[in-house]
Amino acid sequence: MKSILTLALILFATLLNAQESIPISLENVLKLGGANNLTIKEFQERQNLAAAHAAKAKEWWLPEFYAGAQTHQYWGAAMNGNGNFFLDVNRNNLWLGLGLKANWNFAEGIYAAKAAKFRNRASVHRTEAEKNKTLLKSITIYYELMSAQLNFIAYSNLVKQADTIAQQIQIQVEAGKRYESEMLLAKSNRNHLKLEMLNAQKMYRQASAELLKQLNLAQSIKLVSVDSSLMPLDYTLELTSISEELYKNRGEIKAKELEIKSLQIQKKNFTTGLLIPQLSIGANTSYFGKLNDNVDPMDPIRYTSPDQLYPTSTINASLLWQIPLGAFIYKGDSKKYSSLIRLKKIETEQLKAFINEEITRASIQVKTGKQQIEIAKEALKLSSEALKQSIERQQFGTAKPFEVFQTQQFYIQSQIDYLKVVSEFNTAQFTLKVAKGETL
Repeated sequence: MKSILTLALILFATLLNAQESIPISLENVLKLGGANNLTIKEFQERQNLAAAHAAKAKEWWLPEFYAGAQTHQYWGAAMNGNGNFFLDVNRNNLWLGLGLKANWNFAEGIYAAKAAKFRNRASVHRTEAEKNKTLLKSITIYYELMSAQLNFIAYSNLVKQADTIAQQIQIQVEAGKRYESEMLLAKSNRNHLKLEMLNAQKMYRQASAELLKQLNLAQSIKLVSVDSSLMPLDYTLELTSISEELYKNRGEIKAKELEIKSLQIQKKNFTTGLLIPQLSIGANTSYFGKLNDNVDPMDPIRYTSPDQLYPTSTINASLLWQIPLGAFIYKGDSKKYSSLIRLKKIETEQLKAFINEEITRASIQVKTGKQQIEIAKEALKLSSEALKQSIERQQFGTAKPFEVFQTQQFYIQSQIDYLKVVSEFNTAQFTLKVAKGETL
């Protein structure tokens, strides 16, 4: 708790510049990323759109009802069925009723609904895969933020040490025990460390801004990692043989397979679907008759006079086979979908090759990272102890200032190396999880 409070105070005093800050952890990043990220929201909405298309495709078999009124007015000449003309015709009528229309294209309706269903399922898997990628990016940025933050704190501590050493040497110079050049060297070292501290501050600000964008949060705030130290994670992930079962865990592969099935279903509409007929049915019942011309046109009675309207009903039905000769001779649509299917299969193989490389690269990073962490940890321990002893010797006047400065450089470089390898190791483990198809 003391470390966390110290960290918060340092960042508040030197970084935030009166800006609002919020604590952040890896757990928060995963929660906020899943809820707020705009890319994830976009793919979720695309998933909703695919579901809407699937629902729309199911409507093909439902008939259409209609009801209402229709009036007709005709003036002038008209031709009778036998070719005679009638002049000064004044024809007006009214239709009041309801009806039903239905046109069933069984081939298109059945295949379109099935294809839309597969596309909807593919959209679900694409959203799942994109969410994993987005969360992985958020994790990577979080570790960059954390590393920059800890680097800044390390440089801040070294600047304080360098300032204290410079003050001690100043006193020793005034007492005639040190050369002025040693004091100048001490001040130069202090300024160098300040520059590196400001560079770490810049990296921290940039990582904070990038993570705010990734999490869809306002840029007016600053993110502060609550982790006071960066520790290596260990999920005991090992390099395994890559099999077809592993591919099936990836949402992208699942989506490709479903897209292929959707295209195969759509292709049937232009092969076996051509042999399936279309059924059309239309029916209505109404009152139909001549309008009452002796009444004011604005009077509703003109349209409802019982002696002018007569009941009438109709029904029409047809069962037709529509067989385009081009579909049998040139087979353009069938060839088009065959080509689209082959392209999807090629894309699937390309994706598998990418997954192979992704798993291999992440596995190597994890395996190598374990070795790097042990080396970096030992180097940090040694340089930390060396710095402690050098400062003690400098206080007693038995160590040259440049020895302390050089030890500081070794220490901070060991710190940076350690944070870098741990950050890359942790990120590689999450990358390997995603590569193997696990859900973050």
